[in-house]
Amino acid sequence: MAFWAILLCTLIALLLGGLYLLGVFRRRRPDEPPLDKGRIPWLGYLLDFRKDSSEFLQRMQRKHGDIFTVLIGGHYFTFVMDPLCFGAIVKEARSKLDFNAFASKLVLQVFGYKPIKANQSIIHSSSAKHLMGDGLTVMIQSTMEKFHKLMFFDWSSAEEKRAWQEDNLFYYCYNIVFRAGYLALYGTETHQGAGNKEKANEQDRIHSNHVYHEFRKYDRLFPRLAYGALPPKEKIEAEQLKRQFWSILSVKKSCQKDNISGWISDQNQILTENGVPDYMRDRFMFMLLWASQGNTGPTSFWLLFHLMKNPEAMKAVKEEVDKVTRESGQEVKLGGPPINITRDMLNQTPILDSAVEETLRLVAAPVLVRAVLQDTSLKTSSGIEYTLRRGDRVALFPHVSVQMNPEIHPEPHKFRYDRFINPDGTKKDFYKDGKRLKYFSMPWGAGISICPGRFFATAEVKLFVFLMLSHYDLELVNEEEEIPAIDVSRWGFGTMQPVRDVRFRYRRRV
Repeated sequence: MAFWAILLCTLIALLLGGLYLLGVFRRRRPDEPPLDKGRIPWLGYLLDFRKDSSEFLQRMQRKHGDIFTVLIGGHYFTFVMDPLCFGAIVKEARSKLDFNAFASKLVLQVFGYKPIKANQSIIHSSSAKHLMGDGLTVMIQSTMEKFHKLMFFDWSSAEEKRAWQEDNLFYYCYNIVFRAGYLALYGTETHQGAGNKEKANEQDRIHSNHVYHEFRKYDRLFPRLAYGALPPKEKIEAEQLKRQFWSILSVKKSCQKDNISGWISDQNQILTENGVPDYMRDRFMFMLLWASQGNTGPTSFWLLFHLMKNPEAMKAVKEEVDKVTRESGQEVKLGGPPINITRDMLNQTPILDSAVEETLRLVAAPVLVRAVLQDTSLKTSSGIEYTLRRGDRVALFPHVSVQMNPEIHPEPHKFRYDRFINPDGTKKDFYKDGKRLKYFSMPWGAGISICPGRFFATAEVKLFVFLMLSHYDLELVNEEEEIPAIDVSRWGFGTMQPVRDVRFRYRRRV
């Protein structure tokens, strides 16, 4: 009898424990945000969120207001949609709201890399040294040289070079920008003597193109891999691609390259000093590749597309680019060498800067997540005070709450190349409810999780567009081309990508 009683109690305990894990017993406390668990235990709104995060969050905002807690795949997420609250969240102490706990699980799942405690400080200190300040000047020069190597290697003064050439815009932009960044960061083939230099350059072009195509295979799988939603066949493919990149970017092979950036070599050296084994450093290099090159190509596509769709914008940016080129003492000539773009030149382009910011406002859509390590108070702009519960996660989705907010950005779906500057070229301020906003666009994240390579990424996009507008006439093949829809499966993972490509044509400028 005692045995059956124990067995019954055990079964009841397991049942109650299972129901607890499924979220059945979760109830909203008086001081907490509105709670919505959905209809499916444990899953909650996972399927809705994965299907279209933006549409789902807008629906929840209409239903519950600017702050609400939802169940997504066994985790409770409190989404804060009021931008006037963002500062309190991104500046909160890590002892209360922690970014690392969530990020560590993600990078292990998608890159196979298990971070060490010092990883974040290593990345930020190395980025401050090599992707900002004087280090950024060096990286801009190196990246520009790689653009020259990829874009202008077969130039000649022949008149047929003035003929129009057609290509797919997304493919062209992503291919060229990714490869230039890859070669600038991870190094080039060695060569000895002038006779072997062109052979090494050709090998760089072939190798970087191969890396790009393999990267695109992985990039297409990335959103579902991050959600753990790949079917068996694609899961096997993702693992194969991971192993391939661990090999391509291995620290052993990097020793055989020339011109490796300080950003890469320094981080590798510091990880070595911290006792991280070779195989794990190979995986770290793969993580850096995706972080540095996964968004710049798509951003360049959207920027050039919108410029070609908006003649006024194209004229303004092109005139600025030509003016900066002339003032540098250079001139674009048919049959002449490509221009040399310096960091000083990139610092004299407020109109291009605004066009880049406007592009990112439209298509950059990261989700910023923090783990709630202890009960934390959050006061809204209306004066209501909520408690974020320990064990939950708090999340921001600036694309909906800020970047597409018509109160902050009138006609938010429209591309306005000069949205971010005043008529005199100074930066514009933005407001909500009469209060000036610090976070009026957040393509790079904010706080401790802000992208440490944002200045290099912006420079990379600007270099590419500067070169394209300086040396080519550009136009869409179809003048009435509609703006491509975005791939909604990529919400939360940086710059959105189009569901289809767009044909464009280009020819040498006289």
